[in-house]
Amino acid sequence: MRRDVFQAIADPTRREIISLISQQSLNLNAVADHFDMSRPAVSKHIKILMECGLLVIRQDGRERYCEPQLKKIKEVALWAEKYQAFWSQKLDALEAFLGQENKSNS
Repeated sequence: MRRDVFQAIADPTRREIISLISQQSLNLNAVADHFDMSRPAVSKHIKILMECGLLVIRQDGRERYCEPQLKKIKEVALWAEKYQAFWSQKLDALEAFLGQENKSNS
């Protein structure tokens, strides 16, 4: 199954994993220790993040470390940027409307 970055960030657990490893590389056990779920469940989330290209696993002796590959997050930022202008315009219009309403009620 082909996955994309939007699937990765759709889940709060995966967003939290991204946040954790963006600060420092962590071994798989350290990542799992942050969650109240089984290690296999955390491993499934990590696998999805790997398939989406948001992290890689680096082997260091017997330990396996999750390392961030966050360039793909830019894809989300570019997508959201399209809507920023739209919502800014709508919110500016609402602000102007509410300002007129306040003047007429005073």
